[in-house]
Amino acid sequence: MDFGRPQASSCRDHCQWNQQTVSSGYKDFGNVCLSGRIMEARNVFYQLELQYALPWNWMIGGIILMGWFEVAITFFFKMLCSGISPGEYTFIYVIKACSGLKNARLGKFVHERIQLVGGKDDVYLASSLIKSYANDGCIHDARCLFDQIPLRDVVLWNVMIDGYVKNGDANNATEMFLKMKNSDIKPNTVTFASILSICASEALISFGTQLHGLTVSCGLELDSPVANTLLSMYSKRKRLSDARKLFDLMPQTDLVTWNGMISGYVQNGFMSETMHIFREMVSARVEPDSITFASFLPSVTEFASLKHNKEIHGYIIRHGVPLDVFLKSALIDVYFKYRNVEMEHMIFNQSTTVDIVVCTAMISGFVLNGMNIDALEIFRWLLKEKMKPNSLTLASVFPAFAGLAALRLGKELHGNVIKNGLHRKCHVGSAITDMCAKCGRLDLAQVVP
Repeated sequence: MDFGRPQASSCRDHCQWNQQTVSSGYKDFGNVCLSGRIMEARNVFYQLELQYALPWNWMIGGIILMGWFEVAITFFFKMLCSGISPGEYTFIYVIKACSGLKNARLGKFVHERIQLVGGKDDVYLASSLIKSYANDGCIHDARCLFDQIPLRDVVLWNVMIDGYVKNGDANNATEMFLKMKNSDIKPNTVTFASILSICASEALISFGTQLHGLTVSCGLELDSPVANTLLSMYSKRKRLSDARKLFDLMPQTDLVTWNGMISGYVQNGFMSETMHIFREMVSARVEPDSITFASFLPSVTEFASLKHNKEIHGYIIRHGVPLDVFLKSALIDVYFKYRNVEMEHMIFNQSTTVDIVVCTAMISGFVLNGMNIDALEIFRWLLKEKMKPNSLTLASVFPAFAGLAALRLGKELHGNVIKNGLHRKCHVGSAITDMCAKCGRLDLAQVVP
């Protein structure tokens, strides 16, 4: 896309519109940029007084809204080459572009420019930089910057805690939260939702329970983001009674809350309770979405007939529930369990987008129904489409080799699995061992790494 100076003919075509915009001042130009009319804005941009940062900021901001991060960075360097000194808003836009490109090196360059213009203690800029560093995996750089800021607000603390959470560093996230608690800044809803999200592990459940008590004393227990994270924490630790008590206390429940409870019951094998709470959800006039059905459908196969499942499928179609890959996968799994291969084929063939999740469901279903050749055809197809099989895909396809006694082909795939390090996944190793044993090679089964 050409973002250079507009051609003369282009200028003439837009002459009348340009004159009106320029005469109405920078404000109208800003509105044009931020409304996404970038090509029109470009023609006006070069007729403005460009010795100030404002028009550059609007142009860069508008380009970022379109998702054109590389173009935005190009404009930023044009701005620097023109001798224009960037301001706070310029840097905020450019940091977003760096984050969008996942370019930590460029982010560090922007950080250096901020220090040069004296913005190193700006809390808002620091928050944006820390978030960008954390998203790029540069958590040490994020922490170094955090430690350099003398006056920290709640946003800065939250961004740093969330950075540790997203990088899987539970120890430092916990340490940072405790430091915040002992400072003058009080944790808010965002703080608790972030730190509670790491407390589902066995090592941290006690800390999570203490945090729950703290949310009660702060009056934040029933705020949706906090309550939903608490529900998830208790569900993952098989404490469904605690999750249900909290759910019943909530004055308002949103779709995320209902989905959390349904998912919790399914994960813990309480299928009849799942059916019950789904009915409660519909009675409360909360519209289920694709996440609801993807979570709910596994429980239906335990109690309902194929006719009942088809009625649910009909509800999904009638109400226009988006068929994302997880819902498609759940539907395919349901029809395979009822050995309705025709319906499963229809869902697969109607899919405009097919990813590894759907392919894995297809392979698993074919193997379940003894259709091993069909399973291998899907596997070959996904490789041809350059999809990368994950550990679940591999664990699903090895039984197809066993069913066909195709040990040679299975061993070829086994070699590829070892090369990619996926053989260490326990369910993959078990599937390979099982394949060797069923093909009559107990000697190989005993030495599978």
